[in-house]
Amino acid sequence: MAIEETNLKKAVLWDTEVDQKVRCKLCNWRCVIDEGKLGRCQVRKNMGGVLYSLTYNKVCSANSDPIEKKPLFHFQPGSRSFSIATMGCNFRCEFCQNWQISQVALEEGRINGQPITPEYIVEAAVRNGCKSMAYTYTEPTVFMELCNDCGSLAKKRGLANVFVSNGFMTTEAIDFASGWLDGINVDLKAFSEDYYERLCKAKLQPVLDTISYIAKQTNIWLEITTLLVPGQNDSDDELKELAGFIVNNAGADVPWHISRFHPQYKYLDSIPTPIDSLERAYEIGISAGLHYVYLGNVPGSKAESTYCYQCGRMLIERIGYKIATNSIKDSKCPDCGTQIAGFEL
Repeated sequence: MAIEETNLKKAVLWDTEVDQKVRCKLCNWRCVIDEGKLGRCQVRKNMGGVLYSLTYNKVCSANSDPIEKKPLFHFQPGSRSFSIATMGCNFRCEFCQNWQISQVALEEGRINGQPITPEYIVEAAVRNGCKSMAYTYTEPTVFMELCNDCGSLAKKRGLANVFVSNGFMTTEAIDFASGWLDGINVDLKAFSEDYYERLCKAKLQPVLDTISYIAKQTNIWLEITTLLVPGQNDSDDELKELAGFIVNNAGADVPWHISRFHPQYKYLDSIPTPIDSLERAYEIGISAGLHYVYLGNVPGSKAESTYCYQCGRMLIERIGYKIATNSIKDSKCPDCGTQIAGFEL
């Protein structure tokens, strides 16, 4: 089935090449696209030597979510974030939980969605009492044009903007968004090129470069998530390397979310992540020197909550995506006065 080409938006971040080819500079595939062809994400097309986004007017998901669902635990805690997505992705993760919207453009040549203007989207966020806009569910890098227009309007209305991303964007894309992007959760899926190649049809090193760049060269608040897949990325050695990378390249204050895996999409011949594996990963993160380590998809775990890394006091008690108590005062621990990362923003 051919992708409908109506109401197209001229793309951002691309260069012209010879013979009407274009080079996309949004993500680290840096696709060189022949005239009439699509990029790897399947949602950007070269038409007559001009690159267009095929999804700008096709919003496939819009919801008001807790910011903790992103997950972002040190960014506007307890608030709601108006979350939007369009179809498409530049990864091919075999366990994708949102494959119905991320992979359909590739598998069926189909892009579904509604033409919702940025003005209407931002107004909906304000009307729903949200404090931020989130570009999520699929990879926001590949619908950067909509993110940019919404993000700029959101800032004017006093809203923050956050990405939930696989981290494969270029430095040019990060710089392009830095004027309106306030926070990001980057998926660091594993710490081996083999894992990325086999299970995601992607590469690790550009993700590591993105994390380092955001942490060292921007003011964008950063949190990191790793989905722990049994037998794939859960060895002690790999987790120690991963946690060490975060400490040394992003900083001890960057929160690390370790999420429980449940079989999804094409990756069904596996058990869910054992709780003891998650708890072991948690201890590895703490031992590596990370100040804030969390367990995700484990409702009721104490590791959902925020503790002072100096005195051990529970500062924010979470139950699922809900905050039960928040005792942080002036962005500090009320007992020992330690600054709690992110809360000074």
